Amino acid sequence: MHNQEKFLQLRKENPVFTYEGFDYQITDNQIDIKFHFRIGEDIKFAPAMHLNPGRHGISEIPADVCENLIFHIGLIELISYWKCACSPIVHVRGYRLSVDQQQWWKKLYWKGLGEFFYQNGITSSIDDFLQFRFDEDAQPIAQLKCQKVAESNRVIVPIGGGKDSVVTLEQLRKEREIVPFIINPRGATLACARIAGFPDLNDIVVLKRQIDQNLLKLNAEGYLNGHTPFSAMLAFYSLLVSTATGVRDVALSNESSANEPTIPGTEINHQYSKSVEFEQDFRYYVKTYLGDTNHYYSHLRPYCELEIARFFAQYPQYFPVFKSCNAGSKTDIWCCNCPKCLFAYIILSPFIDDATMIGIFGEDLLNKPSLQTYFDELTGIAEVKPFECVGTIDEVNQALAMIADSRGDKYLVQRWRKLK
Repeated sequence: MHNQEKFLQLRKENPVFTYEGFDYQITDNQIDIKFHFRIGEDIKFAPAMHLNPGRHGISEIPADVCENLIFHIGLIELISYWKCACSPIVHVRGYRLSVDQQQWWKKLYWKGLGEFFYQNGITSSIDDFLQFRFDEDAQPIAQLKCQKVAESNRVIVPIGGGKDSVVTLEQLRKEREIVPFIINPRGATLACARIAGFPDLNDIVVLKRQIDQNLLKLNAEGYLNGHTPFSAMLAFYSLLVSTATGVRDVALSNESSANEPTIPGTEINHQYSKSVEFEQDFRYYVKTYLGDTNHYYSHLRPYCELEIARFFAQYPQYFPVFKSCNAGSKTDIWCCNCPKCLFAYIILSPFIDDATMIGIFGEDLLNKPSLQTYFDELTGIAEVKPFECVGTIDEVNQALAMIADSRGDKYLVQRWRKLK
């Protein structure tokens, strides 16, 4: 209730969020972008992005095509800043979206912020939470379609440092030329790229995103904060990478499990922008409004988490370096105290022996009582799944059954019986 009141008050005090525009420069095989957002007259944001395609180079990009792509990236970047005050009007300067485009973006914002609204205890509706406004002389952006990128044997593979992108890398590199793509490189992403055959940073397309510190300051002062659809942002940056490098295909590593809601019986899904629904919507938007610029798909969509874990177990060279823990990402560790760590441990354990698993994580997470709450959330005993990128409840329970059967772990079996 407190956050609902804050939500309404912030909207009243900050009625308009403005997307002022952007600056960009292409120099020395690099693209630098700065967006300009503001709330009212006093709160301003200028997040900066730096794209370096390395040896893959930058193709000649017509100015109107580049500006169209960057404008669309700004539409997804602004959500991280809009959410601090949730202004009821988003005023877009310079361009105009069609009615269909406005509905498309509202759906993405609404579903992509489902966790944000839920976690903050905010009640609204897709019709009321925001409206777009444009300048009277704004140019319809739908008239500025991008150039189509030709098909080739090359494929862009975003590397996140976890087991999923490793499986995609290993399966695709047998038959295609990989163009690795990393956002804000860190230990695990660079190590996985190195083992996959890309030891030099120049082999990788690198995007560095710089958050405006003013947003962090506002969050510290009590403005609203929460989850935004990161994978949707990745999707729009992939358009720029495709156009810059001339590589049409972008192979994500989103599995079938991403479609399950985090809150059973609702549409609230931490992984919404990894779902089939978003992927199909994104391809529709690209084909309709951006000239079929790239082909964005998930290589792992046909597989469940258990199948992916079985595939990953075939690549022990990655065991010492891969990481899927958000809490430990900055220091490149498994924190061993979060639901993501516990899920990874459970889903891999049917295919990797005890000693190796303990070596990877540093301790036995299957026998750690302090993780009981997360165990209950992952297995469906609790009403809500963890707000993390984890598998389905059925997959977790199947993995536990496989572990119990193969190892005769009495402690695990005892916990497992609670689900019967």
